[in-house]
Amino acid sequence: MNLIAMLMTVPAAIDAQLKRDAGLNFFEYSILSHLSLPDDHAVQMSNLAHLAGGSLSRLSHAVSRLERQGYVSRRIGTDGETRCVQAFLTPEGLDALVAAAPAHVREVRRLVFDNLSTAQVRQMQRIAHEIAGVASPDMVTRIDEAIEVADRAEREGSGDSRLPGSVC
Repeated sequence: MNLIAMLMTVPAAIDAQLKRDAGLNFFEYSILSHLSLPDDHAVQMSNLAHLAGGSLSRLSHAVSRLERQGYVSRRIGTDGETRCVQAFLTPEGLDALVAAAPAHVREVRRLVFDNLSTAQVRQMQRIAHEIAGVASPDMVTRIDEAIEVADRAEREGSGDSRLPGSVC
């Protein structure tokens, strides 16, 4: 029952904060966040759907909304020898993410991390990784890859210094 309560209340609280403070829902914020990680700010749409936790249809609708706001554009790219559609984070989209990130990070910390010890946070990370790995191994693999890219960028100092730590 406690797991159900957490799964129902925490995402709703985070979504409400983002809508109130940034005019974005959590799915849109996740899209912008994942697009901010690669150096070229572009991600293949099918990969982005997995990373943001939505279907291609849901992603397409959200990207259309973000395009109307000037935050994202689509372009044809190549994945090896295959042509694919990529979503691209615009400078305006990066500015919107940078503006939204501090309040979002504060809310996530308030709701989750401020209530846990360092040991509990590490334990929660391991447990969440294991549970998500059973529910969606492909998603966990893609998230692990995204974390590796972000960590590498942070070590090399190539990440956007305006973004606080991990904004996803």
